[in-house]
Amino acid sequence: MSGVEEVLDAAAAALRRGGVVAIPTDTVYGLAARAEDAAACERIFFLKGRPDHVALPVLVADLAQAAPLVADAQLPVLARLAEVFWPGPLTLVVARRPGLSLDLGGDPESVGLRSPADDLAVELCRRAGPLATTSANRHGEPPCHDAAAVRAVFGDALGAIVDGGHRDGVPSTVVGVEGDEVHLLRAGPVDLADVLAVVRGG
Repeated sequence: MSGVEEVLDAAAAALRRGGVVAIPTDTVYGLAARAEDAAACERIFFLKGRPDHVALPVLVADLAQAAPLVADAQLPVLARLAEVFWPGPLTLVVARRPGLSLDLGGDPESVGLRSPADDLAVELCRRAGPLATTSANRHGEPPCHDAAAVRAVFGDALGAIVDGGHRDGVPSTVVGVEGDEVHLLRAGPVDLADVLAVVRGG
């Protein structure tokens, strides 16, 4: 366990220094930076070649860590969905808290949030705070499923690579939530009908 602790400590330190790190999640490997670090988030866009109009989602340890990022009106529905689907492969795009300064690209009034079902990713969120993330690959190419693939693509450009073994998941379902209205932004492992059933109390 001490080896894992050392790896997580090193990754958290790299994040606090403004670095971009690669981490395993319950789906695929991702590039991550502290969500509040605008320069580090900008570096993710640069490394990936991601257009800045495509917002970076944010990984959180749990609902408590997500709540300060979310508009008060969205918290009840977020809590209902998080209770059922988090941790897990569902990203919820909701209105962000007014005045919240996060440079994630895309719509500055919304934020995509997910709590992953992966102990390493969750623990890193606990140590470093909410993490802006995207799959570890060049934009438009397949995501990386292990640390060796990440290293082959990004070389020494990352502050750390957390090796969690092979990850062979499907990228998360992404839904937009506005009140009781939910719309699918990206299909994934969680079915939209199941999300709608929770939102509408069915």
